[in-house]
Amino acid sequence: MQSAPQRHEYPAHWEADVVLRDGGTARIRPITVDDAERLVSFYEQVSDESKYYRFFAPYPRLSAKDVHRFTHHDFVDRVGLAATVGGEFIATVRYDRIGADGMAASAPADEAEVAFLVQDAHQGRGVASALLEHIAAVARERGIRRFAAEVLPANTKMIKVFTDAGYTQKRSFEDGVVHLEFGLEPTERSLAVQRAREQRAEAHSVGRLLAPGSVAVVGVGRAPGGVGRSVLGNLREAGFTGLLYAVNKAFPEDLKELDGVPAHRSVRDVAAPVDLAVLAVPAESVPEAVDECGEHGVQGLVVLSAGYAESGPDGRERQRRLVRQARAYGMRIIGPNAFGVINTSPRVRLNASLAPEMPRAGRIGLFAQSGAIGIALLSRLHRRGGGVTGVTGVSTFVSSGNRADVSGNDVLQYWYDDPDTDVALMYLESIGNPRKFTRLARRTAAAKPLVVVQGAGSAPQGHAVRATRLPHATVSALLRQAGVIRVDTITELVDAGLLLARQPLPPGPRVAILGNSESLGLLTYDACLSEGLRPLPPSDLTTEASAEDFHAALARALADETCDAVVVTAIPAIGERSPQDGELAQALRSAAAAAPAKPVLVVHVELGGLAAALSAAASTAPRAEGVARARAATENAPASQPAAVEAPEGTHLIPAYPAAERAVRALAEAVRYAQWRREAADPGKVPEYEDIDEKGAARLIGGLLARGQGLTLGAEETCELLGRYGIRTRRAIPAPTPDEAARAAKALGYPVALKATAPHLRHRADLGGVRLDLADEEQLRRAYGELTELFGKPEELRPVVQAMAPRGVDTVVRAVIDPAAGAVLSFGLAGAASQLLGDMAHRLVPVTDRDATSLVRSIRTAPLLFGWRGSTPVDTPALEELLLRVSRLVDDHPEVVAVTLEPAVVAPRGVTVLGASVRLAPPPARDDLGPRTLPAY
Repeated sequence: MQSAPQRHEYPAHWEADVVLRDGGTARIRPITVDDAERLVSFYEQVSDESKYYRFFAPYPRLSAKDVHRFTHHDFVDRVGLAATVGGEFIATVRYDRIGADGMAASAPADEAEVAFLVQDAHQGRGVASALLEHIAAVARERGIRRFAAEVLPANTKMIKVFTDAGYTQKRSFEDGVVHLEFGLEPTERSLAVQRAREQRAEAHSVGRLLAPGSVAVVGVGRAPGGVGRSVLGNLREAGFTGLLYAVNKAFPEDLKELDGVPAHRSVRDVAAPVDLAVLAVPAESVPEAVDECGEHGVQGLVVLSAGYAESGPDGRERQRRLVRQARAYGMRIIGPNAFGVINTSPRVRLNASLAPEMPRAGRIGLFAQSGAIGIALLSRLHRRGGGVTGVTGVSTFVSSGNRADVSGNDVLQYWYDDPDTDVALMYLESIGNPRKFTRLARRTAAAKPLVVVQGAGSAPQGHAVRATRLPHATVSALLRQAGVIRVDTITELVDAGLLLARQPLPPGPRVAILGNSESLGLLTYDACLSEGLRPLPPSDLTTEASAEDFHAALARALADETCDAVVVTAIPAIGERSPQDGELAQALRSAAAAAPAKPVLVVHVELGGLAAALSAAASTAPRAEGVARARAATENAPASQPAAVEAPEGTHLIPAYPAAERAVRALAEAVRYAQWRREAADPGKVPEYEDIDEKGAARLIGGLLARGQGLTLGAEETCELLGRYGIRTRRAIPAPTPDEAARAAKALGYPVALKATAPHLRHRADLGGVRLDLADEEQLRRAYGELTELFGKPEELRPVVQAMAPRGVDTVVRAVIDPAAGAVLSFGLAGAASQLLGDMAHRLVPVTDRDATSLVRSIRTAPLLFGWRGSTPVDTPALEELLLRVSRLVDDHPEVVAVTLEPAVVAPRGVTVLGASVRLAPPPARDDLGPRTLPAY
């Protein structure tokens, strides 16, 4: 072993699990002196060509000196990392710090030579790219700023690893060798490359779980019933297109088949490859099953077994061991305590779940952590009556249970470019990594709608992730900023999802309302107003309306340029001309087909047949012919069945809702999402301000932090730091005695304000701790006496004197750095609006000019800034500039972990900051800037 002076402590925080390009996993860790045998074994499996590329000469075996050199590191100037699968090396990378002469050196030398070696069997899996990300992060931590590498021209794969990484680099050719140099600071391109690789790898890893070529169900009982036997039956009933195997170590040796499926006592006994294993065995039997699967080369696991993190501390430790064990074999896990996975694609037809029926195939992706919620979602989508109904179905479904490994982030990566999914619906009990989820959600929402119900749960049990300190409402606001359609219930989740899956996005908020019930039309009108839509006066067709009347009215509404969407209301009617369900549905469908760019929704009352017919009817024939054919079909159909024509591929289905509020709420979400999509195309920019002194602020922060790990700045230091970013604060002079108050007022100039700054009185003008517009010394001394008489001695009040600011609206601006979500900028009106009602708006930093504009207008009390009830509008452009400057400060200097400006008075001209506080601390690590990793255990 190396002695203490020769090496640093083993850096356990460098250990990480990563997803490779093909969807498998590997573990990256530092190489130690205990790895000598592994290194030799690894090297023996590398081809002569790869060895030649690494050492520039034939190098058949490693000498004892080589093994010593490659396993003895000080973890500062000499570092080696290995990628392992099953505990064995599949690739290595090392760096050696060098000086300007290219020889071995120590700090402060900031350059290192880097070299890789990847086993031939694992080349092309993205191992070297992952190792480069991790060795670069290690080097940055150790003060290394540049890597140098020498590569033979014929080693094109390794040259591509370096050139594709996105770092700023220089390249030269000398003495038959390509010499590469590149800086290690992340660049916009290197982060984009890293995230694109992350998306492909994580999407592929989920794809291997959802589209396997073969499935083994482990824990299938011989008798009917039981979890394993049920899952096997569900796979068979769904018509799984791949190979199935039933596994149970208790099977008799002579049992070869069960329910027509090959039976085996162990996964090891299966002669062919197994892509996916579904584990339905007791928790204590899972480790043995995982070992068997890993040794057989299974690619992924769905663990239905319970008894893990949901059961307490012992279960959490059992879950950690499960994840570590599976990842050692390169397998990913859905679960444990999972409900299962479904893929309705005709190429797969996978129902590896406890759902007894395969849901209808469709374009909606579903993710739920809870099995019970998963059942409810599938049931609501499957039902044709009693709520939102129709034939829109599911593309893929994942119920992750404890989500020990595969999470909603992974599934989002898969759905992003899945051609079979148009809309994503997610029920999230918690968000373990808000920063990453927000980034992925923003990218996904730019391509397809993402609807989320977010619970108020904690981070997933067993995960070593940073918990967010942000309130639930703040996280919800940030999700909306990222384009997520945030709803509160699974009913709203399905309502919005079916509209988005069936209809085009509305081009605006103007809504036409028509139907055969005046009262239902008025209810719909009021619901539109409540949701912020702009409804047109309802058109009452009367209860005598025929299918032709509905067709004509809908056609007129859709042709109206002042209409962006149409809500049709329908109640049962009795009369000679009253349409049957199928006839009315056909009339609406044929009218809607003529204007496919505008969405149409139906509010129906006790018309289950209409709901089904709306979803299925699909004729695009001219009105008279289409209505006549629908009437004929209705007359010839059995009374109990809705008459309908199956919808051809690519046509829009009309969603039907049993209540006006539900239809309008879904439409309002679609309107807001469509607006977000339009604005996302031009997100704005982060302005540059010539008066910002970024370097001066950095020096000031460095000097202040040298005093300690975290501190709240004093008034003078706060003013100085904010001033470096062009944020001027109104000076407040302490006044411990009436005489000192008078001297302060004379220095500032009358009129002045006298304020008590004790914590229980700060920002509480309603308690009487503030006196404004004191015009002379007499008024000042009288106010001072009143304050001390009411609230106590001056040392308890902490009074200050401040020059009067122009009258305006008091606001509050805050910025905090959350360890999980990142830097967040918040804005609201000071006082009861923000403190009592929580009327605050939030944006992720850095904030763009468009973000600042929307932030000011997002609070419910925003009209007070724009001349409400005849008041004078205030200077919102100046307010937006203040927000942008605060955003720049915390973005440029992550050591600024909290800023509060309260109150910031916005006058008709300008903004005056009357109170400010700043807290400094070493910033939390930025996971999104580091190398790709899976959640740690």
